[in-house]
Amino acid sequence: MKSNLLFVLKKELREMFRDKKSLAMMLIIPFMIPLLVLGMSALFEAQMNRDISEYNTIGINYEPEKVEQEIIKNTNIVTVYDTKEKLVEKYNNGEIDLYITKENNNYTINGSDNEISSLATILAETYLNTYKEYLQNEYLINNNIDVNNVLNIININKNISEQENYFANYITVYAFLFIIMAITVSATYPATDATAGEKERGTLETLLTFPIKSKDIILGKFFSVSLSSIITGIISLILTIVSLFIAKDMFTIYQNANLMLPLSSIIYAIVTIIAYSLLISGLCIAIASKSKSFKEAQSALTPLTFISFFPSMIAFMVNLENSAIYSIIPFLNYTMIFTDLVNGNFDILNIVLMLISTVVIIAIVLKVIIKQYKSENILFSN
Repeated sequence: MKSNLLFVLKKELREMFRDKKSLAMMLIIPFMIPLLVLGMSALFEAQMNRDISEYNTIGINYEPEKVEQEIIKNTNIVTVYDTKEKLVEKYNNGEIDLYITKENNNYTINGSDNEISSLATILAETYLNTYKEYLQNEYLINNNIDVNNVLNIININKNISEQENYFANYITVYAFLFIIMAITVSATYPATDATAGEKERGTLETLLTFPIKSKDIILGKFFSVSLSSIITGIISLILTIVSLFIAKDMFTIYQNANLMLPLSSIIYAIVTIIAYSLLISGLCIAIASKSKSFKEAQSALTPLTFISFFPSMIAFMVNLENSAIYSIIPFLNYTMIFTDLVNGNFDILNIVLMLISTVVIIAIVLKVIIKQYKSENILFSN
């Protein structure tokens, strides 16, 4: 049995490493990760280092008091005075970046949900909050009330660790999400070629003439595709670490952040990559085995790429916190583990539950595939 399994595994690996497309999927896709990390870092840097002159022109429909004028000047705001109707027109024409309207003691910041307006809003809020604090102080002093007893009734201190840098967390987690995508893409082609491709070429029928059990054939194909996925995942992880190391020195947004993972996190990341590679390889083989042609298998596997990535994106965007329940949900659990590893607060129990869940699902999938390979309707296109 072992010799038959080894025979099939060697055959599949030999064909895989001879196929240029399989090698391209395995080795080239991971090199997209440095481009992603460095490209997004450059974008973040550009956004953070925008010249203030690009978003500091703000319209107002009132005459600022002397104190307000001083605050506006210190905030580097360039004001344009006009009526509300004219300000709306100027804003729509791009002459001003934002406009503030005042009615009695109510100030309204008017703009759109875009990058320039968002940056201009920060300036406007800084100016208005500073002016508000000035008025509050004046009121308390005029009423003989101790300012410190009211405004400083509580003290707020910051204790933010290096890992909590927003951009550092974002780019690191996103890089790990792309590792999942790279593994998924790299598994689809060899799984398709090893199943539907062999049917289409007629080589599967030849293989079945040998005294080899269906179980050995499936396991040989499964391990070969899994090995391809694991290689892609490990290369992706190495390139992720290298690109984060380069980004740390290249971009100022990571100045006080720690982008490097400890050795324990890297080890558990490798374990997670292996687990995910085994799962996705089994699913790809199961889906492709039902297809009667290479093209049909590719079409059938396309949705799997989005299904594998979609839960990850949702979990990342809504900032889910890992739990025992999430650790057993396919696809979602790998993202949650990666996020925990990046944040440095991973739980061994969650990793164990993820592994158990993966083993159970793989066992079920392989059993289904082996049963499929005993059916002539599944095996042959004619």
